[in-house]
Amino acid sequence: MTQHLADRTQPDSEPAQAPSATGDQPGWWHDAVIYQVYPRSFADGNGDGMGDLPGIRARLPYLAQLGVDAVWLSPFYASPQADAGYDVADYRAIDPMFGELADADALIRDAHDLGLRIIVDLVPNHSSDRHDWFVRALREGPGSPLRDRYHFRPGRGADGSEPPNDWESIFGGPAWTRTRNPDGTPGEWYLHLFAPEQPDLNWENRAVQDEFRSVLRFWLDMGVDGFRIDVAHGMVKAPGLPDMGRAGQLKLLGTQQLPFFDQDGVHEIYREWRKILDEYPGARIGVAEAWTPSPDRTALYVRGDELHQAFNFHYLNTEWDAAGLRSVIDLSLDSMRPVGAPSTWVLSNHDVVRHRTRLGGGLARARAATLLMLALPGSAYLYQGEELGLPEVTDLPDEVRQDPSFFRDNGQDGLRDGCRVPIPWTRETPSFGFGEGGSWLPQPAVWGDLSVEEQTGDPSSTLELYRSALAVRREHPALGAGDAVEWLENVPEGVLAFRRRAADGRTVVCAANTTTAPVPLAGELADPGSLLLSSDPAWPGGSPLPADTTAWWSA
Repeated sequence: MTQHLADRTQPDSEPAQAPSATGDQPGWWHDAVIYQVYPRSFADGNGDGMGDLPGIRARLPYLAQLGVDAVWLSPFYASPQADAGYDVADYRAIDPMFGELADADALIRDAHDLGLRIIVDLVPNHSSDRHDWFVRALREGPGSPLRDRYHFRPGRGADGSEPPNDWESIFGGPAWTRTRNPDGTPGEWYLHLFAPEQPDLNWENRAVQDEFRSVLRFWLDMGVDGFRIDVAHGMVKAPGLPDMGRAGQLKLLGTQQLPFFDQDGVHEIYREWRKILDEYPGARIGVAEAWTPSPDRTALYVRGDELHQAFNFHYLNTEWDAAGLRSVIDLSLDSMRPVGAPSTWVLSNHDVVRHRTRLGGGLARARAATLLMLALPGSAYLYQGEELGLPEVTDLPDEVRQDPSFFRDNGQDGLRDGCRVPIPWTRETPSFGFGEGGSWLPQPAVWGDLSVEEQTGDPSSTLELYRSALAVRREHPALGAGDAVEWLENVPEGVLAFRRRAADGRTVVCAANTTTAPVPLAGELADPGSLLLSSDPAWPGGSPLPADTTAWWSA
């Protein structure tokens, strides 16, 4: 059963220090550090083994103390959970596993009281196959007006037994599933770029457009500060749904030019949404999850009359290599500068291998990568648990996995569960403080050593490094918002180094040693200034700079 709440007015409590972008003052999102919460794996408030909204609400003070500016919540809507909530059956209701609308209201109010903004996921590319629209479309059969809200098509071949085109699902297999007519005979096919339980919506249909404008207002009236838009590049398909004309499994994180991704028509949608966001006080924002072929294409989503931010997946996909990192940083800044939007930086999220594991250098390299990211101009995204230095869990038994692509041939690697294991809060089992009822995915036995309790107050811990870095980033005028860096050219090979300048003349120098050996602080790094922070807790400063280490200096 779903629960609805009557229309709400803006909460009485506004986020602390919430300037809009006026004149030369950048909006809050230009330098925000935004923390992603994956609700089922963050904190369990009722002891059923599954994270929920009351659990998140109870842990908000931790996030405020960490020093982030906003919290992004992955989906918590009513859903059959075929794809961890990204199959939405009701966009205005909370799934009972997470709580109820009153819990969302209380969470938003508490966050605002703590000076935190709340960004919620919006899933407009597809709904659940349990959504009332789709259920009725199937029941009413061909010719139903509701079928035009999705992509129903007759099959190819004399008997219609072949899919309408050659599109592949991101999760593996054809992107089409054949229906049964109400009389039991084989029927039309429907499009699903992801799981069959996630039919794609038809954004050419006026009712779909109207519905999502209403959904935006519902949550804005509840007081949310923005939306992270899932598959923001996928809602519009090329006219006629043409064949791709090539073989090969698609990748969720790919950059191929495809007839169903990054079509120009999506920008008309976002221009309409921007008008709605601008009607509300407090600078509400839209954030695009847009996988595009290039940073220049990504920049189109954040033009002045569209969205405010777009995830920088090109940076996330870059290896720990000085030349490669410099190239993608330059491309990112150069692409965003003409449209006046901030670059964003991210190392981990709920869809990719945690960067401690992915970058191949263990905890030292992960810490160095984080300190480099937080020195870059713009906004940064953190994924829950990375501040604890959590690695990817690579040994989950097959029987506990829930990633839908794990169960389909030739799809994504199907191993996204490894970054979704519930995070540890305390030293003690059975769930290291996650909740009294265990955890929906098994946690490694060593999780207690990485818990919040274990790391708090230890100056060498990863948690305290994050707290220190975020505090320095907030306080130092040369860090945070901006659109450029000054590269230091005369530096040792394998070192990435740049300077950032504040309006008052103060500077910060950041240098990252991406090699596996110490390097001398030579050339333009011979006298970088006073050491602010280092990713290596054992390094006293001075030459040489250790392997896989990033440091900040102030002058």
